[in-house]
Amino acid sequence: MNGYTLLTVALQEGKADLLSPNGGLMFWTIVIFAILLVVLSRFAFKPMLSAVEARERSLQAAIDDAKRDREEAARVLADHRAQLEQARSEAQKMIADGRATAEKLRNDLLEQTKTQQQEMLEGARRAIETEKTNAIAALRREAVDLAIAGAGKVIERNLDSDANRKLVENYLSSVSIGGKA
Repeated sequence: MNGYTLLTVALQEGKADLLSPNGGLMFWTIVIFAILLVVLSRFAFKPMLSAVEARERSLQAAIDDAKRDREEAARVLADHRAQLEQARSEAQKMIADGRATAEKLRNDLLEQTKTQQQEMLEGARRAIETEKTNAIAALRREAVDLAIAGAGKVIERNLDSDANRKLVENYLSSVSIGGKA
């Protein structure tokens, strides 16, 4: 009889004391435990252990992938920040260049305007001088005509008007403006 049967019989008879050691029961319990341990170690523990190890490897791979992804994200973020900073720098440079160009253009336009203004003033001065010369010549002609007319009335004789005109023009040309000879 095995230990299980003895235990069952002892329990049925009511004689069994569960706290007292029974050698046959202990032997069969140890034998069954050893057999069960061998069977479980070959057929259950190895697959469970390999499944746990596979799970461990997949978790480690996931952790490694997450670390790589995080490092890649940090690198991409740093690249984007560098590009953004470079874009800001280029924009600042473009603004500065634009301001410098605008200032240069403004200065060039001011200089050009001053030059044109100076040229216009010189042209106006020349025109005034020409007009002044023409006015003086016209006044001289009129003065000659008036002098001839006045002299002709005083003398009351008809002189050659061309000769008189030459005589007066020579005199007036020898006399400078303002009465200085």
